[in-house]
Amino acid sequence: MNARQPAAVSRAVDRLDLVREASALLDAGRRLAMIACHDDDGMFRIVYLFAGEPGAGDTGAGDSGGTGTARRGPVELVVAVPADDAWVPSLAALSFPAGQFEREMFDLYGVLPRDHPLPHRLLRHAHWPHSWHPMRNDARVIPPFAPDTAAYPFVEVEGAGVYEVAVGPVHAGIIEPGHFRFSVVGETIVRMETRLWFLHRGVEKLFEGRRPEDAIALAEQITGDTSVGHSLAFVMAVETAAGVEVPDDDRLVRALLLELERMHNHVTDLGALANDAAFGIANIHAQRIRERLMRLDRAVAGHRLLRGCLSIGGARLRSLPDPAALLAIAHEVAELVEITLTHPVVLDRFSGTSQLHAEQARGVGTLGYVARASGVDVDARRELPFAELGDSFEVVVETGGDVLARYLVRAREFGVSARVCADLIARLGGSTGRGAALRPAAAGTGAAFVEAWRGTLVHRVELASDGRLARVKIVDPSFLNWPALPIALADTIVPDFPLTNKSFNQSYAGNDL
Repeated sequence: MNARQPAAVSRAVDRLDLVREASALLDAGRRLAMIACHDDDGMFRIVYLFAGEPGAGDTGAGDSGGTGTARRGPVELVVAVPADDAWVPSLAALSFPAGQFEREMFDLYGVLPRDHPLPHRLLRHAHWPHSWHPMRNDARVIPPFAPDTAAYPFVEVEGAGVYEVAVGPVHAGIIEPGHFRFSVVGETIVRMETRLWFLHRGVEKLFEGRRPEDAIALAEQITGDTSVGHSLAFVMAVETAAGVEVPDDDRLVRALLLELERMHNHVTDLGALANDAAFGIANIHAQRIRERLMRLDRAVAGHRLLRGCLSIGGARLRSLPDPAALLAIAHEVAELVEITLTHPVVLDRFSGTSQLHAEQARGVGTLGYVARASGVDVDARRELPFAELGDSFEVVVETGGDVLARYLVRAREFGVSARVCADLIARLGGSTGRGAALRPAAAGTGAAFVEAWRGTLVHRVELASDGRLARVKIVDPSFLNWPALPIALADTIVPDFPLTNKSFNQSYAGNDL
């Protein structure tokens, strides 16, 4: 029997008790995964979603999902505040991610995090009217916008020999905008600040009022390189909200799709990292392998980015990939990694560059390969599995915290994914999934955690009484990983910024929703 993510346990909390309740959950080892605000016409309802972690002896879990330990399911603290007195006590002193979520909430809804230590805007554009918050119900009419003339409050570093280097927001590559402000002495970075959120795409607003089955295509396009990860989290959240059971074969198909997406993204990064160390031939071969994988993806799914396979209640492929071909590709990638890392210049550029220590990674709340490369052993495929991945699965952890460690985690995870895919294909026994397409017709709430290729992403949905989407809240791992980049860059030389940035490879689109 396949594993199933436990539904979140929700309880109402008065805002005066919020700090105490949240502190207890954090002290117990849980992670604040999301703060979702809801405009209930006259009241704001704020949901604090805490991810469960594996822990022996916990009674709130459900099945173990084959991990060998009991799992504590997610917990939601729900705080209601009147619109004319819209504030909550800040949790920023307890959790760095909480401070980020709170600033986002204030910009989008106008709910004040009282006593926040860094209260300036996070994603609010300077030309937005101060009384306009784009996610509120009364924001349907877009007001006239003034010119964007307000300066962003960068921290100025002063001292002998300090100068600034500005990169972006417009870049030479075809990427979305982001600004990096370096304070430098000689070539050494003293401080680097990022300014993101140049685009407010209104993605979460676009979900409202749609039928879930009609919104899957939107979920696939939240970030183009994470089509499976985001759409899978979305359909799983809807299924939890609507009480929909998914057949076992379809769960295995979903896990297969997720690992295939991980493979073509990881090999892309392995090549790009070598390229940033001036080893272009390795990048050429990596991109050749990527193309083979994406052609395989198209044969399997009918789309190079694996879109169109998921539905509410199921999943279906056109065909199953050849496991021998996947294992052969994994062997080829392992050879490419060996060639790359035996090049003395590449190894020198990777080793010790931009270290993010374990305590720093934990403090910021990093996820995915960034966290695991710093020795933080987190992976939702183990902690909150939706399918049993078998004995081939293992969580890859490195402890160096540098560019080399982030490279090695990707390299080793590629091999793990290939073996997991081969095992899933064997267990499917020729089945390509049933592809059930259900239409939820009742109100409900659900959240889902998916270990996408960058890290754990979360979707939380609320369905109205007619089954349409009333609210979708999305947290891409990039939202939590971007703040770790400036920390890792301290004492790094400016020429190593492109290499470091690529080793993190966070999404602008996933961040700037």
